[in-house]
Amino acid sequence: SQIVTFGTMAARAAIRDVGRVLDMSYTFCDGISKLIPNKPGQPVTIQYPPNPKIEGDKNNYAIEMEPMLAARIEKEDEVRMLIELAQKLEGMTRNIGMHAGGVLIAPGKLTDFCPLYQQPGSDSAVSQFDKDDVEAIGLVKFDFLGLATLTILEIAKDLIVQRHKGQENFAYEDIKLDDTRTYRLFSEGKTEAVFQFESRGMQGMLRDARPTRLEDLIALNALYRPGPMDLIPSFVARKHGREPVEYPDPRTEGILSETYGIMVYQEQVMQMAQVIGGYSLGGADLLRRAMGKKKAEEMAQHRMLFREGAAKNGLSEEKADEIFDLMEKFAGYGFNKSHAAAYALLSYYTAWLKAHHPAAFMAANLSLAMDDTDKIKILVEDAIDVCNLTLLPPDINHSDYRFTPEGEAPSVTGKRVTNIRYGLGAVKGSGQGAIEAIIAARIKGGAFTDLFDFCLRVDRKQINRRTIESLIRAGAMDCFKVDRAVLLASVAFAVECADQAQAAVNQVSLFGGDDADLVAPPEYVKVAPWSEKQKLSEEKIALGFYLSGHMFDTYATEVRRFARTKLKDLDPSREPRMLCGVITGVRSQMTQRGRILIVSLDDKTAVVEVTIYSELFEAHKNIFKEDEFLLVVGKVSEDRFNGGLRITAEKVFDIAASRIQYGHRLTMDMACTIAAAKVAEVLQPHRNPDGLPVAMRIKPQGIECVLQLGDEWRVAPSDALQLALEQVLGAKEVAVEY
Repeated sequence: SQIVTFGTMAARAAIRDVGRVLDMSYTFCDGISKLIPNKPGQPVTIQYPPNPKIEGDKNNYAIEMEPMLAARIEKEDEVRMLIELAQKLEGMTRNIGMHAGGVLIAPGKLTDFCPLYQQPGSDSAVSQFDKDDVEAIGLVKFDFLGLATLTILEIAKDLIVQRHKGQENFAYEDIKLDDTRTYRLFSEGKTEAVFQFESRGMQGMLRDARPTRLEDLIALNALYRPGPMDLIPSFVARKHGREPVEYPDPRTEGILSETYGIMVYQEQVMQMAQVIGGYSLGGADLLRRAMGKKKAEEMAQHRMLFREGAAKNGLSEEKADEIFDLMEKFAGYGFNKSHAAAYALLSYYTAWLKAHHPAAFMAANLSLAMDDTDKIKILVEDAIDVCNLTLLPPDINHSDYRFTPEGEAPSVTGKRVTNIRYGLGAVKGSGQGAIEAIIAARIKGGAFTDLFDFCLRVDRKQINRRTIESLIRAGAMDCFKVDRAVLLASVAFAVECADQAQAAVNQVSLFGGDDADLVAPPEYVKVAPWSEKQKLSEEKIALGFYLSGHMFDTYATEVRRFARTKLKDLDPSREPRMLCGVITGVRSQMTQRGRILIVSLDDKTAVVEVTIYSELFEAHKNIFKEDEFLLVVGKVSEDRFNGGLRITAEKVFDIAASRIQYGHRLTMDMACTIAAAKVAEVLQPHRNPDGLPVAMRIKPQGIECVLQLGDEWRVAPSDALQLALEQVLGAKEVAVEY
């Protein structure tokens, strides 16, 4: 069975729970709970009323650490009552859970050894004893950890074996652990998708540390966690000779040299106890365990034993205590080296793949992230920018269910595989059964020739209209060389044609022949093609992001005439700055100044967050929509709290307002045969006395002239107006003059 875990009420949770039961407002309770200091690796307790601290008490007390909490308890009866009640509940069991990887395997029936518990609605049982108690009754705990990385390595290996001549016996065990390209990738921090080293913090640490051997990766893996993180600057400085390497005792050099004199691993603490304190390795393990659990009585006994052993090795009591204190400090957050080494080896394998077989590696990563749109977007950007790969769009005639490398393998032409074909399984609304039905039909009858052929040949029990529409939106049917709007409008008709064809399969014509040759092939439904903006919007519905282009490309050439600064080039300024991009996300947040809006802007060079205060938001609430253009004039300053830039909007404009603000007039080429009434009909819904004047270039009898419309025909030059002018009036070169 698996092992039970008992969730207890920590200080913050106890305050929130008590407040909820007492019907206190969420904001009030949240404010009090946030006064409890929250440092990783340093649990804080409430302890109210505060008792005098006993010597040797190493607990962290909230009231001592946070004077504002003490002041509020003193002044506010409500706060005092909340804290008093929460303190009584702190540490009590709150809920029952299940340990993530711990499994019990007994020599006989589990119920002969410990009681079991079954959670309501669950099929599996867990022990009623927690991890410490099952160990105390003599059962062995096994920790089984499932890693997606192992699946990624296996998929990548299969792709390498299939596609690369001479790599039929490829095995990770044969990879050399001193590969220069792999360590260069680590040193440059290009470790997106590299196991254990993909976070931004890890990437920064790697650029500082510039690892050159597996031992460095093992140590950095062990150090990058709460507690030992403070040692990273010293580790890096010692590695690069900026700080001297010092050992607590000359005899410990052999133990600590690989980590430059810093105790990083539990095994090092045990070896120190053995070499300096004369412990056996079994005794040293007990010492390590006692140090980790911080049990004062046990520690006092071990200190005496260590002094005695050190004295036999010629050390004074002071020096022995100094080394013991040092060991105790490091043992508190020392990491198990064997665990760090296993992880570092997997990290090395993934980085080696990224350096030597980027297409296979990124295809494997993308295949495993198919259900996570945000992750796919990050991996796609990394594959294009860092690995120099080309991501080919989904295609029903070429794509598989998963992402796959595509192109000539290096052994055949000497060139690298530089393409990854988008997997059909990553298109939203397409199940695995539907994609397998498409691939089966393709294998059986060859490439699909058009939408009608597709609907006729694919097993319709497996694929429905919604799936076909998603594939069209994603661009998977662009191979038919028909506009996506036309394909989408024709889906119902194509399905109907396929149904009729299936019904007529066994029917014989009046003359005993086959009618198939006499029936004209069906034609697509005629509709106006999509604009580039609509095409990208629909693509985002199917894929979760833009793949064939970027929404900002629609505006880039035009808006760079007045908003010249790219987001990546923004820097703090006392003067208001003008910036623009496409809105990729909008979220609201409550602050002391009321509700604010945080808008994410993307201009293809970078993504920034802009703060919109409530007054500005209320005045322009209709323009904050995803995938729409936004121009911002505002303050750009350094964000000292989070790093980066802080942008606060003072003015905001959508695309039409931007054109009015900075444009001179709206111009177009128009056929002089268009009736004035028709022009008026199109312009009428867009009239705006504060808008731009309209000028039409016409060529009566071959003589070019400009027809300037009067001020009563000023318009708001929106994208919708531009589309209407082009599609209804047939206008050409519709543009704003600046």
